[in-house]
Amino acid sequence: MDEYIDIVTKDGKPTGKSALKSEAHKNGWYHNTIHLWLYTKEGEILLQQRSHKKAIHPLLWDVSAAGHIDAGESFIEAALRETREEIGLQLKADDLTKIGVKLYESSYDDGAIQDNEFHQVYIAELKVDMNELVLQENEVEALKLVTFSDFLLLLENSKTNLHFIPTNKSYYLFVLNAIKKQLKL
Repeated sequence: MDEYIDIVTKDGKPTGKSALKSEAHKNGWYHNTIHLWLYTKEGEILLQQRSHKKAIHPLLWDVSAAGHIDAGESFIEAALRETREEIGLQLKADDLTKIGVKLYESSYDDGAIQDNEFHQVYIAELKVDMNELVLQENEVEALKLVTFSDFLLLLENSKTNLHFIPTNKSYYLFVLNAIKKQLKL
């Protein structure tokens, strides 16, 4: 889906301009996205398998819910909307804890896509049974809960197991540590 998104500077400051997501990716314009990582009190993280229909990293496991922020939409509004759309989970703003902003710059399809995104990263406790979640077919192939130790094991072998995006190792560790801190582990 090609939606209008707000363009920011390389430093993440608003430019006051909006463009189609496809144009931002074609021209390498910087923009914001949200990442929401869900965890349980039992020490598990909900992972989403990217749809086989995705142009970038199909079938790899990644963040619980994520997406581009529509033009004029707040980070919180986008996080709540993307979570509802992708996995059918209705959260409230006060369920979310912002843990940081991570710049992601990467090129795909021999430079046809230049993805320059500021991930606005949030965590929230998953308080419903995973079976209650409803997957958005075009975005999500599957969901699974993994323990913190399994998360680390999968991450350690991500160059060969085709599980996580191998170049995101430091980002995944940042998220895991933030969740552990939230749980006071």
